[in-house]
Amino acid sequence: MSTSITDLAKAMAGAWNAGETERVIALAGQATPADEEDEGVQVLLGLAQQATGRHRQAAATFRRLAQMRPGVSAYWNNLAVACRQAGDLPAAEQALLTALALAPDDAEVHYNLGLLYTQQQRWILARQTLLDAVALDPHFIEARLQAAYACYVCGDNTQQEAMLGGASDWPAQPAEQALVLSAMLSVQGNLDAALHTLAHAQLPDEPAAGVMRLRIAAQRVLLFERNNRIDAAQDELRRLPPDVLDALPADAQRARADGWRAHAALAMRRGAYAEADALYRRVLACAGDDESQASAAFGLASALDRQGLYPEAWQALQKAHATQLEIARNVVPELLATDSQPLQVTSGSVEQAARADWKPLSSPGSRQSPVFVVGFPRSGTTLLEQMLDAHPDFQSMDERAYIHDLIEGMELVGQRYPADLASLTQQDADQLRSVYRRMVGEVLPELGERRLVDKNPLNMLCLPMIMRLFPNARIILCLRHPCDVLLSCSMQPFRSPAFMVLCSSLQRLARGYAKAFEQWHRDVERFAPHVLEWRYESVVSQFDDQVARLGPFLEIADTSPMTRFAEHARHKRFISTPSYAQVTEGVHRKAVGRWQNYREQFVPVLPVLQPWIDRLGYTV
Repeated sequence: MSTSITDLAKAMAGAWNAGETERVIALAGQATPADEEDEGVQVLLGLAQQATGRHRQAAATFRRLAQMRPGVSAYWNNLAVACRQAGDLPAAEQALLTALALAPDDAEVHYNLGLLYTQQQRWILARQTLLDAVALDPHFIEARLQAAYACYVCGDNTQQEAMLGGASDWPAQPAEQALVLSAMLSVQGNLDAALHTLAHAQLPDEPAAGVMRLRIAAQRVLLFERNNRIDAAQDELRRLPPDVLDALPADAQRARADGWRAHAALAMRRGAYAEADALYRRVLACAGDDESQASAAFGLASALDRQGLYPEAWQALQKAHATQLEIARNVVPELLATDSQPLQVTSGSVEQAARADWKPLSSPGSRQSPVFVVGFPRSGTTLLEQMLDAHPDFQSMDERAYIHDLIEGMELVGQRYPADLASLTQQDADQLRSVYRRMVGEVLPELGERRLVDKNPLNMLCLPMIMRLFPNARIILCLRHPCDVLLSCSMQPFRSPAFMVLCSSLQRLARGYAKAFEQWHRDVERFAPHVLEWRYESVVSQFDDQVARLGPFLEIADTSPMTRFAEHARHKRFISTPSYAQVTEGVHRKAVGRWQNYREQFVPVLPVLQPWIDRLGYTV
C-alpha cells in the first residue's frame, strides 16, 4: 500500500518534531516522483539534511524549492544558509540578495547576509548589514552579538557599546560566542558581565567540552590580568598546567595558543621576560588567526625589548605590523595607499577670517566645562587622566570618542565641519552639548558636581568643536619626546584599523605626528584656548613640582590626592588604554629616551620629526 503525499509529509513532520532527523531523511527516501513535488516534504528534507551536516544535499533541496516557488524569500534564505555552510559563498550571496529583494524588512535575511560578509571578512558590509538586522528587530540577540563584533573589528566603539546594551541579561551563549562576547564586554570595562558570560557558557559535548573549558580558563586569566587583578589571574592559571596544554590533540591548537598566551601575559607581569619570550614563541607556533598572531608578536617584541634584545624586538614588531595590515586590509583598504591619511580629522581647519565671523554664543564657565586631556597617543595622557581621577573633585570616563561623534553627527545631517560651526545658533550649540552630556551620563551616571575629565588624545584634532561648545574649558596638552612617542605607538597592538595602518611603519607615524601637530598649532593660533603643556619628562623628574602646577590651572587648592594615583589606578581595575599596567606602578624614568635603543630605525624619519623635536624643545 503506497503512502499518500499528505501522510508522508505528516510522518516526516512527526519525526522532525521528535528530533529524529535521520528518520526524516529515511522517510524522504520513500517518496514517489509525485511526493517530490510536495513543498512540505522538500522543506522537511532540506532542514533534516542541514541539521545532519549534509549541506550540499540541503543546498540542492532548497534550490529545487526556490525554483518551484521563486517568490518565497524563505526558500532563498534557506538555500543561502546551506550554500554558506557548504562553502559555496558566491551562491550564498546571490541567494541572499534575491531573498532580500523579496523581503527587505526580514531581519533574519539581513542577519544571514551579515554572517556571510563576516565569513568573507568584508567587515564594513558586515557591520552595516548586521546593524540593519538589529534595527529591524532590536530583540534579535544573535544579530546584536554579531553586529557588536563587526563594530569591534571596525573600531566602531560607540555602536559596539550600543549593540551590547543589556548584554548581562542575555540568555546563555554557546561557548565560542561566549568567548567573543566576554572579550567585548571586558573592553568596555564590564568585568562582572564578562565573567558571568563565561560562567554560563553552553559547552559542547565531550571531549570538545574539556578543550573549551581550557579556553574559558585562559580567557578568565586574561580578563583578570587586564583588570589588574593579578592574584585572581594567578589562581585561574592553575587550571592551565603546561603538561595539559602540551598533551592537547593536534586539532586543539586554538586552546593551546590561548593557554600559552595566558601564561605569557602573567610572566610579563611578574618580570619573567625570558620565560614570556619562550611562551609567546609557542603561541606564534600554534595561533591560527591573524589577531592572535599579531597579539603574540607584539607580546614577543615587548619581552625581547625588556631583555635588551633590540634588533630581535624590532623584527618581531615588523611581523606584528605586517599581520595587522592584513586585518586592516579587510576593513579600510583605502588607507593602505602610501599617500593615505589615517588621521582623517586633520583635513579640516578654520581660517582666521572665518573665526572672526563666529557668532558669540552663551557657553558654560570653566568649572562647568570638561577638562580635556589631549596629545598624540602614548604621550602620557593616561598617566595624567589617572592623576586627575584620583582627586575627589574630578572623574574621568576612560577614553571615549564623544567629541568625534558630535562631528560625525554634524556631517550626517549635511553640515560641514568645521566650516558650519560659524553658523551654529544658540539652540544648535545647546543641543550638541546636551547630546554630549547624555552620552557622558550613560557611562558616568553618578558624576554629580564633579568635573568631567575627557581624556582622548586625538581630541587635539577637534579643537574647533571643543572651542565652539566649551570655549572656557581647561585643556591639557601632553607632550613627550616625539621619537619616544613613535616607538611606544609602534609597540602597541591598537584595535582601531586606522591606527593599525598609521602605526605600520615609522614613516607613516612620523607623517601623522607632524600633520597632527601642524593642525594643533594652527588651531591654537586661531582660538587661543586655555592650554597647559604637560611634559612627560618633567613629570617623571620633578613630580611634585609638576603636580603643583595643576592647582592654579584647574582652579583647585589641594592637589595632593593626585600624587596617590597609582594606588587609585590599582583599585580602579579597568583602564582601557595600553597603559593599564604601567599606571599602577607609579612614576619612573624607564620610558624616557627609550627610542635611543632603536636609533638606527629612526634615522630615516628624523628629517620629518626634526622641526617638531626643535619646536617642542627636545634634542636628538
